[in-house]
Amino acid sequence: MGARVIATAEELNGLLGQQLGVTDWLTVDQERVDGFAKVTDDHQWIHVDTERAKQSPFGGTIAHGFLTLALTVPLGAELYELGFGSSRLNYGLNKVRFPAPVPVGSRIRAQVTLDEIRETGAGLQLTTTYTIEIEGKERPACVAERLTLVTP
Repeated sequence: MGARVIATAEELNGLLGQQLGVTDWLTVDQERVDGFAKVTDDHQWIHVDTERAKQSPFGGTIAHGFLTLALTVPLGAELYELGFGSSRLNYGLNKVRFPAPVPVGSRIRAQVTLDEIRETGAGLQLTTTYTIEIEGKERPACVAERLTLVTP
């Protein structure tokens, strides 16, 4: 099943305050973590040194927090797409927290809620909350309020 298409701004307004859905599980493997380390130049040992990380409090490597945050993009795309406007721009973040680390090999998924829609001179500004869960863990890996600008 593909992403839900929200065809109009009016339809989007009808979803305000609602959960837009929950994604499928995604495995965060070492290859993904190593690739993120390479493109961001963040080679901290807790992420990339599998032998040394075994001695850490986590018992192995963990994903970068910003990798978890970056995964909100493909996870959100799994849930919905907007069928109106000429473009969608990452406008920023209001608040981001990383309550729990993501051990490499874990599966994560996102719950997404539409919190606010605000008209601006540049278009519609959407505020969505992404809660990234770790399978089998009580605390989420990430809770982020993302801002998206939908241009006319």
